[in-house]
Amino acid sequence: MTTSDQTPQAQTLDLVTRYYAAFNAGDAEGMLGLLTDDVQHDVNEGETQRGMEPFRTFLAKMDAHYRERAEGVVVMATPDGTRAAAEFVIHGEYLKTDPGLPEAAGQTYVLPVGAFFEVRGGKIARVTNYYNLADWTRQVNAGTEQA
Repeated sequence: MTTSDQTPQAQTLDLVTRYYAAFNAGDAEGMLGLLTDDVQHDVNEGETQRGMEPFRTFLAKMDAHYRERAEGVVVMATPDGTRAAAEFVIHGEYLKTDPGLPEAAGQTYVLPVGAFFEVRGGKIARVTNYYNLADWTRQVNAGTEQA
């Protein structure tokens, strides 16, 4: 079945699944290719960014400070394919100190995440991620104490 033969819901499920496959492969360009040029990115406990370049910059920063893999990804989508959600667990390693956060010393962490998407024209137009930053901080600080 080709993408054009799929329902809008199935197309969106496939789109978000490919987004996380690119994430897990460390393929920033592959992720960016699935976004609209005016993508809205709601950073967890941070600002809303708009556009491809801020998203590209965000990905580069994340790659410099963290190594992460999304496991157990479950994707849900509305019948019309305009909205989607994903639930997964991030398994990560804190590689380099991110300014304003605890010192990095290779600590590992496991963190539940919820993500929400808007889809327009077969591409992701909004990405909103939620996770518990206090839980991440506790895990990272505990990893420093054990090091």
